Amino acid sequence: MELLKKNKIDAVHGTGKIIGTGKVEVKTADGKTQVLETKNIVIATGSDVAKLRGVDVDGKRIVTSDQAIALDKVPGRLLVIGAGVIGLELGSVWRRLGSKVTVVEFLDRILPGMDMEVARQSQRLLEKQGMTFKLASKVTGVDSSGATLKASVEPAKGGASETIETDVILVATGRTPYTEGLGLKEAGVALDERGRVKTDAHFATNVPGIYAIGDVIVGPMLAHKAEDEGVAVAEILAGQHGHVNYNVIPGVVYTQPEIASVGKTEEELKAAGVESRVGKFPFTANGRARAMRHSEGFVKILADANDDRVLGAHIIGAGAGELIAEAAVLMEFGGSAEDLARICHAHPTLSESMREAALAQMPLVGIDAALVWHGVNNNVGFEDLADQLWDDDTQALFAAIISFHFGGRAFGK
Repeated sequence: MELLKKNKIDAVHGTGKIIGTGKVEVKTADGKTQVLETKNIVIATGSDVAKLRGVDVDGKRIVTSDQAIALDKVPGRLLVIGAGVIGLELGSVWRRLGSKVTVVEFLDRILPGMDMEVARQSQRLLEKQGMTFKLASKVTGVDSSGATLKASVEPAKGGASETIETDVILVATGRTPYTEGLGLKEAGVALDERGRVKTDAHFATNVPGIYAIGDVIVGPMLAHKAEDEGVAVAEILAGQHGHVNYNVIPGVVYTQPEIASVGKTEEELKAAGVESRVGKFPFTANGRARAMRHSEGFVKILADANDDRVLGAHIIGAGAGELIAEAAVLMEFGGSAEDLARICHAHPTLSESMREAALAQMPLVGIDAALVWHGVNNNVGFEDLADQLWDDDTQALFAAIISFHFGGRAFGK
């Protein structure tokens, strides 16, 4: 509210509905109505929890994310329906607080849309923490008549059903755009097949003077994506050139460890026929992560095989949500993996893993970095390691590289 006052913006609290060109009717909590007249209307009503057929939310034992963040006690058993971002975030929180958590997911993987390698590693780490996953499965109904809830679960493709008893069920099957009761149909605003408001590249709907941003339009349902769109549409309405780069919208899963991603996944690049190089660096080889005793996970950098431009970055590990910003900045300016690799990073920091992952995908330096890493972990000198791994010509090449980087000193001796 202070920001609104500071920028001389009037806030009107109530339920709004478009009733005509440049007119919004607002019904306040005391039942009164008023009509606001304006030149432009921006629809930014966000999203609501997606409902699941056969599972009726009561807000107490069968809950959504709205109630799951404020349960009055730690449930002995928690069944999470949906292994997406929200399900894993809240499920892992309650697991760390002591609940026995089972996650049921319709697909054969967790975190749909994220890099597969990162998703697999995430599942392994969450299972290590005690979470149980039932993939390629679906909840077909819930019996809430007894002291405990009984959920019927069967294979996604059909088959024998099993019953899972639990104390609380969290429905986390996604979100849907909030467009009901806004007067959109009456105003003639077009929606797509998923109930999202259709807009052009400038956030304009098919009705002059009506715009839309955020969860109600196509794209990831993320607060920072909506924020950027809000800035862009404000600039457009002010006669400027607002723009959002949808190829550089980072996403973060706030589990422990965190998971973060920006740009294309390895699977997306392969499907599009884009040749790319992959560079990875594990946090087990990062001094800061080891000192923090949070050495799980890795950094993965994807770069175009032809021009070295970074196309995607994926991280699982401590501070992933902060580290991903470096990749986003680099990608926004069309930077290459070599650009990232040549930037001096403070030591010891987690961010060094970003640089090392960039180094690892570079044809020669990547091998050099791997050599150093292997030598450090195994207390093996460079000469001995070269004897183990390469022929005479390759050894001569690495002797030159080592001499350049380390003055010929054998690391680990």
